[in-house]
Amino acid sequence: MQDVVLAMLAKEPAHGYDLRERLRQGLGPLGRSLNAGQIYVTLARLEKSGLVTWERAAGQAERPERKVYALTAAGQARVIEWLGEVDWPKPDLTEFHLKLVAAAAGGLADPRELVDAQRRELMRRLGEAQRAALAEPPASDAGLLLEGITLRLQADLRWLDACERTWSARERKN
Repeated sequence: MQDVVLAMLAKEPAHGYDLRERLRQGLGPLGRSLNAGQIYVTLARLEKSGLVTWERAAGQAERPERKVYALTAAGQARVIEWLGEVDWPKPDLTEFHLKLVAAAAGGLADPRELVDAQRRELMRRLGEAQRAALAEPPASDAGLLLEGITLRLQADLRWLDACERTWSARERKN
């Protein structure tokens, strides 16, 4: 969640409510349960880590708790690092989806390039799993596990294809 919040701030400074709304919009129906407190706890952690800073919102003297958060140089560096990370086969599909949304919204990276990087890693791991499965004796426990890993990787590859189609269609419209 911390990296997603940082990436959402890469476009422009915002207060917690705005960030929550951006995340909800990016997640669609899955974002309805997003707790506002979770955003503020995350922002406090990011501030402690030196990744964000804040100022009082203009014209908010009567509401001193209203803060507008912005990335520090370290926060900007972390966003760039996070965009380059490839985390399969332990995917957090929600986080990857938000990575695409934040990258596009902030002009940080082409979502299709992020999809391509994930695909390359997925293909590498799929090849490893398939080679390992072929080396197992028929009906072995390890072979069954490797088959499950292979099927999961293939499903993730299909999902990446859908991501690429969606982002390519958006690019054509713009």
